Amino acid sequence: MSILSRTKSLENRCEEFLDITNESTQILLQGVETYLSGKTPEFEENLNKIVLLESRGDALRRDIENQLYTETLIPESRGDMLALLENIDNIINQAKQILMEFSVEIPHVPEQFHADYIKLSQHSAKAVDEVVISTRAFLVDPLNVRHSLNKVYFWEHEADRQSESLKRKVFRTPELELSEKFHLRYFALHIELMADKAEDVADRLAIYTIKRSI
Repeated sequence: MSILSRTKSLENRCEEFLDITNESTQILLQGVETYLSGKTPEFEENLNKIVLLESRGDALRRDIENQLYTETLIPESRGDMLALLENIDNIINQAKQILMEFSVEIPHVPEQFHADYIKLSQHSAKAVDEVVISTRAFLVDPLNVRHSLNKVYFWEHEADRQSESLKRKVFRTPELELSEKFHLRYFALHIELMADKAEDVADRLAIYTIKRSI
């Protein structure tokens, strides 16, 4: 049984929040690709979009939290819902932060690493997409979500592997200065962190599912 079955308005707001999460990862992918391609106007447009999305997500999260408290909705699940919202919001914030760091620090990324950064971004975005799918499933039927979490863990692992591979390539490129290598590693870590935050949400979903099966 859906944990939001008692209020359609809350269900709709949660769905909108998850839509924003999906959209933020798509804009992130576009932003990384446009930055690496040197398309500055398009990159800045992506950055502006994700900043607005993050702001919308924050406002929507606060509205949902307020509704959970003021209308005393789903009291048996309220704590879990609040923690889940906070963790998903961290994903949106991280997506925005990645593009913001590119805009602020303007890293020089040699062309030989472009495909690696794009692949890493895709793996991290896929982990987020899968955790959104798992969250939607959890809201509908909390007891039948554990099997869908495996895809989140798979893509988080793939992001880890891709990040490690990229960092090894960077530090084995003799023509780069050490400071350049550190800078390139820093951005790989930022992108990888988005997949880690998706894994955090998956871990919470796994715990909440176990709680409801006892």
